[in-house]
Amino acid sequence: MTPLVISLGDPCGTGPELVHKAWQALRHRPELAFGMIGDAALLETLGSVAKVRDARDIAGAFADALPVLDHPLTAPVVTGQPDPAHAPHTVDWIRTGVDLCLSGQARALITAPIAKSVLYATGFGFPGHTEYLGDLTAATPYDGTRGPVMMLAAKDLRVVLATIHIPLSEVKTHLSAQIIHDLAHVTHEALIRDFGITHPRLVLAGLNPHAGEDGTIGREEIELLQPLVNRLQNESVDIKGPFPADTLFHEEARATYDAALCLYHDQGLIPLKTLDFWGGVNITLGLPIVRTSPDHGTGFGIAGQGIARADSLINAIEAAHQISLNRERIPKSV
Repeated sequence: MTPLVISLGDPCGTGPELVHKAWQALRHRPELAFGMIGDAALLETLGSVAKVRDARDIAGAFADALPVLDHPLTAPVVTGQPDPAHAPHTVDWIRTGVDLCLSGQARALITAPIAKSVLYATGFGFPGHTEYLGDLTAATPYDGTRGPVMMLAAKDLRVVLATIHIPLSEVKTHLSAQIIHDLAHVTHEALIRDFGITHPRLVLAGLNPHAGEDGTIGREEIELLQPLVNRLQNESVDIKGPFPADTLFHEEARATYDAALCLYHDQGLIPLKTLDFWGGVNITLGLPIVRTSPDHGTGFGIAGQGIARADSLINAIEAAHQISLNRERIPKSV
C-alpha cells in the first residue's frame, strides 16, 4: 500500500516527540505506515530512525524504526525556542509532502504544527497551512468544488469554517453569499467522497445571538443566510438553518447532521474542543490531495519534557488513512 507522509512542522516544538510517540503506537499496523519528512539527526535523539531514500522504502522500514526522508536543518535546534533560521526548512518539508502526494508516491499528507509567526518573519505569505496547501495544489486539476476548506472533526462532530484566523470585528465584512455557498458545496461533496456518506446532512449556524431573533438582534440571517439556505436546497444540498449556535452542539442536535457550517473560528472550535480537547483533527477539504493535521499548536512551552500527548496526531493519521481509502473507492464525480 502506498504510504502516508508527515511533515515535521516546527522542529523546536513538540512535533518530533509526537511523531515518535505516534510511530511507537502504530508501528505494528502496516496499513498506517508513514514516513517523516524532516531532519533525521534531530529525530534520532528521540528513538529509532531509519533513513529512507524514497517513499517506496517506507513500508519495509516501518515496523522496526521511524522512516525518515532526510531533509537536514542547517542551524542547531534549541527545544522550546523557535528560530526563524528553521523556517525555510519547515516550508520545504511541507512542499515536499505535497509533491509526494501529487506524484502518487504518497497517498496523504499529515502536517505537524507550524509556528506561523516564525514563518512570517521570513516572508511566508500565507495565513497558515491550509492556504499554502491551496496554493501549492492550485495548478492540479480537481473534479469538484475547489477548496481549501478547513474542517475540524472530533468524535461525532464535524465543523467547517467560513472564516478562520481573522479578528472577530472583521468577520461580517468577510462573509458573502458566494463564500458560504461554496463552503456548503465543498463540504457536501467531501462528505460523500472523503467520508463515504451517501446523503450528507448540513446545518448552518446563525451569526447573531438567537440567529437574529426575527431581525431584532441583527438582520444577517434574514438578508443573507436564509436566502442562501433556500438557494442551496434548490441545488440539491440537504442543509437547514440558520440556527442559533447555542442550540447546535448538544448530543441530540449532533445526531441530526453530518457537518455544521460555522461562520467564525470560535463558533466551531469551542464546542469541538469542549467535546474532545485532546483528540480533534484538522482536515482540509476540496483539494486534489488528502491532508490532515492535529488540532493543536507547536507546544513550545512543553517541548522536550516528554509530556506531549499524541492523541490528536494519531487520530489525524487514522483519518488520513480512511479518507484516502474512501477516495479510491468512490467515483471522483459527486
